[in-house]
Amino acid sequence: MEKIFAAITGVAGFVPDYVLTNKELETMVETNDEWIVARTGIKERRILKGEGTGTSHMAIPAVLDLLAKTNTKPEDVDLLICCTTTPDFVFPATGNLISAGTGLVNAFSYDLQAACSGFLFGLTTGAQFIESGRYKKVIVVGADKMSSIIDYTDRATCIIFGDAAAAVMLEPSADLGIIDFKHRTDAIGLPYLQMKAGGSRRPPSHETVDARHHVVYQEGAVVFKHAVTNMGEIAAELMARNNLPKEDLNWLVPHQANNRIIEATANRVGISLDKVTVNIQKYGNTTNATIPLCLWEFEKQFKKGDNLILTAFGGGFTWGAIYLKWAYDAQ
Repeated sequence: MEKIFAAITGVAGFVPDYVLTNKELETMVETNDEWIVARTGIKERRILKGEGTGTSHMAIPAVLDLLAKTNTKPEDVDLLICCTTTPDFVFPATGNLISAGTGLVNAFSYDLQAACSGFLFGLTTGAQFIESGRYKKVIVVGADKMSSIIDYTDRATCIIFGDAAAAVMLEPSADLGIIDFKHRTDAIGLPYLQMKAGGSRRPPSHETVDARHHVVYQEGAVVFKHAVTNMGEIAAELMARNNLPKEDLNWLVPHQANNRIIEATANRVGISLDKVTVNIQKYGNTTNATIPLCLWEFEKQFKKGDNLILTAFGGGFTWGAIYLKWAYDAQ
């Protein structure tokens, strides 16, 4: 029996209209544009405004655009996986809401949570359904409304995050698609990057709300150290395991957490920055959306057969890398 590969056959994204610039942040916390750019590379980020809006309100238009671009009927989709850290509700799953909003009447859907590594974990999971031969069309969404869990009086976190959504279509291929992956987790990261309350261990209370424990907490220096080491190492390990020399790597697609982390990862795998997808300056860290958002923005520069390494690091700690061969030339 011939091997089936799970190929990305289309990608689409959505970013909110509202642009939160560094200049506006200067009016909110003690910071300035030069300080932010020097430490993160971020100049602006998008924020989803509007009462009652959630992650699904960005994911739905992204998926609708993906269906149109790939000429896919909604009823032909078998599965949708929504990778998010900021679901609309604790339950039902945001994936269920996206399916309802896009007419995926024959698909089942669910959410996957692995912080900033979620999209990679979800892409790998979706690929298994394709590679098994059971399904023909799987959509993987990466989406987060990070502004909903950010303390805009905390300079350490409010400068970093933004809101966005992006989605990819996975379909069977005889020779192109996901070749290999390597993922890891380590609970050592719990004290350094987390939301301190809101889960079953510490449910919401007056105390937790007053203490601002329902927002992102991060010890940047520790997270930076682990991200720099693990993103680069796991990408290099995956390349070595697949006998992929740096000269044959066409694109590195890293999680957009910090420009210095991106540069360090590129240095570790031995490629120049002109082969690295970077859009952190426009969108900041959109958590699960960063990697598919890069695929969306750089889609027209990718060529059929290009070798791509996707790599990410997130809270948990979680990290991983995927090696894939790009399956199409964009129209």
